[in-house]
Amino acid sequence: MSRPDWSVEGRDWPNRAASRFVDTGRMRWHVQVAGRGPVLLLLHGTGAATHSWRALLPLLAEHFTVIAPDLPGHGFTTGRPSGGLSMVGIARALGDLLTALAVAPEWIVGHSAGAAIALRMAIDGVAAPRGVLGLNPALLPFPGLAAQLFPALARILFVNPFAPHIFAAMARGPGEAARFLERSTGSRLDAAGVDLYRRLFATSDHCAGALTMMAAWDLDTLSRDLPRIRVPLVFVTGDGDAAIPTASVQEAAALIAGSRVEVLPGLGHLAHEEQPDLVAKLIEEFAQATAGKA
Repeated sequence: MSRPDWSVEGRDWPNRAASRFVDTGRMRWHVQVAGRGPVLLLLHGTGAATHSWRALLPLLAEHFTVIAPDLPGHGFTTGRPSGGLSMVGIARALGDLLTALAVAPEWIVGHSAGAAIALRMAIDGVAAPRGVLGLNPALLPFPGLAAQLFPALARILFVNPFAPHIFAAMARGPGEAARFLERSTGSRLDAAGVDLYRRLFATSDHCAGALTMMAAWDLDTLSRDLPRIRVPLVFVTGDGDAAIPTASVQEAAALIAGSRVEVLPGLGHLAHEEQPDLVAKLIEEFAQATAGKA
């Protein structure tokens, strides 16, 4: 297996000056900490890492103390939580990280699967934020036959020891990362953004982490728990998202009292990378609106 190397893949990592490595039990986390003010936790989605916040993090750091980890199995974070890469296991592991950093987030912003983890943290009492903002959130099971096929496929790929190497080899092909990102997300990134994904996709450990997380994902339980959420909540989604349809986001929001959906025209699944200024403004407005909430 090949692992992302901080001196190679991370040689010019975005916001590298904010990076640190933190040990918690079986985990060694790569986490970026920047800014001053109330604590805001950023959770990236499956297959991504802290580079996903490369333009957004500095904007938010003007108003918040921003905490942005690479999730277990992703990027430069190493080790496995005691609960594995399940939603519950990752949520608990993040609780350990927050304890080690001696911080309690007032807001959590999660992208895609990161939004599901943020809500799991709130439901399970791992964190008690004033509000949660989900960016293109992946919260409901895939419809129809895909509900059975998708996790089954992930598990098949996971138990095949050659699968991560195959994905990594594909990512090394000319233009493959750019084509994959646009086809799977509906977003168009600049060359620098694509190259960061390519670096990670080309390492089999990162691919294995994403596959393992997908194989352990339990959206059925989360969807049943959504009505229990009482924390202020807003979902922001691009209407060009090729991964999570707007209708799915609206369906999830309908299960949660008081939540709302904001649709961004012309943006895809990586809307926060396409228009970081716009997304930063939405996050700041949400924080201001919920600042007095306990």
